[in-house]
Amino acid sequence: MTEPLVVVTDIDLPSDGGAADLLRAAGCRVEVAACTTADEVAAAAAGATALIVQWANVDAAALDALPEVRFISRLGIGYDMIDVDAATARGVAVANTPDYCVEEVATHTVAMALSLLRALPGLEAGMRAGRWAPTADGSGAVRPSETTVAIVGFGRIGSSAALALRAAGFRVLVSDPFVSAERIAAAGLEAAPLDEALAQADLVSLHTPLTAETRHLLDGERLATMKPGVRIVNTCRGGLIDEQALIAALAGGQVGGAALDVYEDEPLPADSGLRHAPNLMLTPHAAWFSPAALAELPRRAAENVVAFLANHPVPSIVNPAYVASAGARQPV
Repeated sequence: MTEPLVVVTDIDLPSDGGAADLLRAAGCRVEVAACTTADEVAAAAAGATALIVQWANVDAAALDALPEVRFISRLGIGYDMIDVDAATARGVAVANTPDYCVEEVATHTVAMALSLLRALPGLEAGMRAGRWAPTADGSGAVRPSETTVAIVGFGRIGSSAALALRAAGFRVLVSDPFVSAERIAAAGLEAAPLDEALAQADLVSLHTPLTAETRHLLDGERLATMKPGVRIVNTCRGGLIDEQALIAALAGGQVGGAALDVYEDEPLPADSGLRHAPNLMLTPHAAWFSPAALAELPRRAAENVVAFLANHPVPSIVNPAYVASAGARQPV
């Protein structure tokens, strides 16, 4: 039997964590490319049975150009760079690596939230400027028991962050149309429709996938309906926020502070207005990182490929309907 070809379309990690060795030990050939566009993927992955994708775009045209591809393993949690509907229609399974960095991202989220809610950036800047002004530089600090946090999305990361903030004494509202109010209440939290949660929140943290429906979930119109001085944290996907609207809301004071780890364009352009916006904390899509997560991510993505090609279950397949597609490209 011909060894199946696995093409890593792109990877910007300092190490593959032994992923290539794992794939070769399972009888696969491995090629590593440096793709960004769908056309580059189509050219680099000719003859491939499986793809491992970090950021490269995989659209319907690329899938049509790669008729032998049966499986796509996303190197990460989100998969908005892959046209999942097109993959499903062509019988191609898509899986992500959903739990390799839950602790890291949830902790990063909470750290950002607490930094904003306790006015740490202003206090630290004041000290460096030679001031000793706890009440002036820390004027935005809050009491947890009098503060409401809205968590938008109650998946692994959102739920972990919600529980941590609840344990710190904050009132936590959760908005997720795919999670029952009973399940949220069982966690000791309050369920609320999105706009109701946003209207009550002193801080909003986003944890929902980026889709056509959620793109610019926080746009200028919605930001204007929120509490004056609201804080915003986004460690999920940059496209959830209209960045230009956020810059304007920060400048005008409608948003009192924000902390972002993700951006509409990454790396963040040098001329981005976000770099000069007031009361804004920026980190370079680093919430996922720890040495343990760095080692685990590529290995998990490779393990998904090995399991699929061996006809073993892959629990993280995001489009189980692929099997019902006419001419599904299933393992043999």
